[in-house]
Amino acid sequence: MANKRRICVVTGSRAEYGLLRPLLEEIRKDSALELQLIATCMHLSAEFGFTYREIEKDGFAISEKVDMRLGRDDSIGVSRSMGVAMAGFGETYRRLSPDIAVVLGDRFELLSAAACALVSRIPLAHIGGGEITEGAFDDSIRHAITKMSHYHFTALEAYRNRVIQLGEPPERVFNVGALGVDNIMKMELLSRNAVEKELGIEFDRRNILVTFHPVTLENDTAGSQFRALLNSLSRLKNTRVIFTKTNADPNGKIINNMIDKYSKANHGSCAAFASLGQLRYLSAMKHMDAVVGNSSSGIIEASSFKIGTINIGDRQKGRVRPESVIDCEPTERGIEKAFKRLYSRTFQETLKTVRNPYGEGNAAGRIKDTLKKCALKDILKKRFYDVDIKTKHGRSLATSKGKR
Repeated sequence: MANKRRICVVTGSRAEYGLLRPLLEEIRKDSALELQLIATCMHLSAEFGFTYREIEKDGFAISEKVDMRLGRDDSIGVSRSMGVAMAGFGETYRRLSPDIAVVLGDRFELLSAAACALVSRIPLAHIGGGEITEGAFDDSIRHAITKMSHYHFTALEAYRNRVIQLGEPPERVFNVGALGVDNIMKMELLSRNAVEKELGIEFDRRNILVTFHPVTLENDTAGSQFRALLNSLSRLKNTRVIFTKTNADPNGKIINNMIDKYSKANHGSCAAFASLGQLRYLSAMKHMDAVVGNSSSGIIEASSFKIGTINIGDRQKGRVRPESVIDCEPTERGIEKAFKRLYSRTFQETLKTVRNPYGEGNAAGRIKDTLKKCALKDILKKRFYDVDIKTKHGRSLATSKGKR
């Protein structure tokens, strides 16, 4: 049998691993492919629950661990961690010698992984390009990874067009839908009673899932914005609140400390978790009234359960939304108005017919099939695909039309 194609997948966080899991399973069960798996960043941190153990518990062998030495959560600490990661990924790629590397999303550890693949002359595939999140520096990281990548898998046709607009050849850009929908369609989610038992909670008449992250392109707003949310939550009656803590982002510890204090003071109605894992997270979401905060999961996954999302502030600004999303200002007044709308009869009726624009599953299968057969020879020297853009006066701004 010919040598297997070595596909190296990088994962740095619990949420991203949960999205990647169906793809990892597709690669692992294909006899023509060899799965190489690198765990890094939050997976190797005690503060974030050593979530590499969840990967191993799922039966995946971790090929290499790249420790980024997470410490301070300010810009200096993140920059140092990225530098440590660069050295680690360079050595790791040399040992594994993959045929192609795969990254999902837009976090800073993936920028290090992508840059090292570039200088190591390893073809790179990027999942989740073309999206816009104007409130976070993830936006710039995502576009930078796009320019270092050779194959692209997007969640919407609009995102595919944006990747092409960034100069990527159309024949290497594939609209496959969102991986998060795969999990909803394929996983056997827990019942309401099972979620209560797993999380050690009791549901109330109303129940919400809160996941809030720092807006990394704003200066020191994490504390004030999250305080506005907590003050609004304190006014809700007969409501169970489940918090999931932040990722390793600047000022994330501020939010996590506030979650701990609030949960301790309101232990009868609140519960907080560093990591739920994909099964428990999606199972909990299924039985919620809404996802509240500023996470992409409230936009991409929640509508598949026909529940609402209260999206606070600008972190997700620019991302395509289903009708189940209520955008609001990061103020007590704005958040309270959003809760009032969430529980209104009109909005609840809207949820019954809401459609998730991010597809109906099987993104993992489409990605695996492309990774299996895509050409890898002589693709490192990329050409810039010029899109014929017209000004309002009708003059072309492009130097060519990118003909093959």
